[in-house]
Order: sequence, then structure tokens, then C-alpha cells
Amino acid sequence: MKPDCSGVMSSIVQKIARQALVTFRSPPRPAEDAGMSFVENLGKLKNLMTEVRAADLKLVPRRAVDSAAGVAAPQRGCPHGAPPVTYMHISESEHFSMGVFLLKSGASIPLHDHPGMHGVLKVLYGKVRISCFDRLEPLPAAQVGALRRSVLRSTGELTEESGPCLLSPDRDNLHQIDAVDGPSAFMDILAPPYDPDDGRDCHYYRVMMDSEAELAGKEPQEVWLMEVSQPPHFWCGAEPYPGPEVCL
Repeated sequence: MKPDCSGVMSSIVQKIARQALVTFRSPPRPAEDAGMSFVENLGKLKNLMTEVRAADLKLVPRRAVDSAAGVAAPQRGCPHGAPPVTYMHISESEHFSMGVFLLKSGASIPLHDHPGMHGVLKVLYGKVRISCFDRLEPLPAAQVGALRRSVLRSTGELTEESGPCLLSPDRDNLHQIDAVDGPSAFMDILAPPYDPDDGRDCHYYRVMMDSEAELAGKEPQEVWLMEVSQPPHFWCGAEPYPGPEVCL
């Protein structure tokens, strides 16, 4: 059942959703140069994401002592206790998904990919460290555990005052996100959404130890990644989104 849009105000969240729909309705394909229209629309989306704050989504920044309050119970087969990461679903269409990830103090979203997808990430509160990687070779099909020659493009810390972090099918497509110095939250747009049936499943990776020992150097630098199963210390729960309704 679609929501009644008659009473929806023009909130910043609504503007972001509408601009995301315009931007990602016809995105460039992987390895295809982006047209001027897409570049302009992505710039508008980036500007809107720069403006959004936790209060616009009715989010109250959590402290380390209460960051687990109100989170969902862990899924079957997961360790006991509250999940280290939770997700608030805001909106989804065939073209994009939009929501908020909330990380407890010390939590990490392991190194993972976004096959054939674009993305925009904006920190709402707290501080996160994001390490971005690119594959240097095409992803072979059905080769779990195979080594991937990749490059570490950048590592940096972002706060609510930082601009959005962008990823594309070909650039910064793999990343790891760590909460730094306490709980954190970020708004996340992925286009198109994950869909295993359409070849867009999430894969996890581990930096090989020889490469890991060298990561203190300057970026970019080549590394070897191994595809692994979802790490046992990571799972994602769900909690309700308290902010303005979004209509598309």
C-alpha cells in the first residue's frame, strides 16, 4: 500500500529522495562514461546530502552507554546481545534504496562491495573511518575465496561536518566503515538496490596479511583481497525510522 502523499511536506529528506530518483533513473552502466545530465543531477544530490543533519530525520545522537537501547534482537545464529549495527529503512524503489545505518561504539561494517552500484553516504553524527578500495581486475564469477588484485584508494575520517562520500561501479566500490570514538550514524543511498537475483549480492573481503602490514603507507597502493563469508562478529538488526515520510 502506497503512503498518502497529500500531506507530505517538502522536507530535506523528501527532496533527497526525489533527487535520487531523478539521478538514478538512467545511470551510466559500469565502465561507461557518465553523461552531462547524470553528472549534474549527481551534483544536485550531493549538495542536498551535504545539508542533511540528524535532526532532519528526528535522530538523537546516542552515547556509548545507551547506543544499544531500542535495537532489534539478533537474528538466529548470531551471537548473543544487541547487533553491532542497525538499519532504519526510509524508502526504496527499483532505482535506489535509502536508509540510515547506526553503528555502536567500536562497531565496524566489514570490507564489502556494491556490484554495479552507485552510492552516496553522509555522516549524521559521530565519526566514521572509511577505507575505499577498487578492483584492478574484473570480478570472476563464483570464485569465493579467490584472491583479488585491488588498490586501496583512500582512508579518511568523516563527521557530520564532512561532505558526502561517493562510490560508483568502478571507483571506491569496496569499502570498510568503522565507528571511531563512540556511536555513529550515516545516511546511505544505493542505486540500484542490492538484488541477488539480478547479480547484485553483497560480498565480503579480507585484506591479506602481507598487504595489511603495508597499509600504513600512502594511498593509492596495491593490495590483495580474499573473498570471505560474512564475518561472524558482524550482523545487522533493524529499527524503525522516526523521521519525515517519503513519497516517490
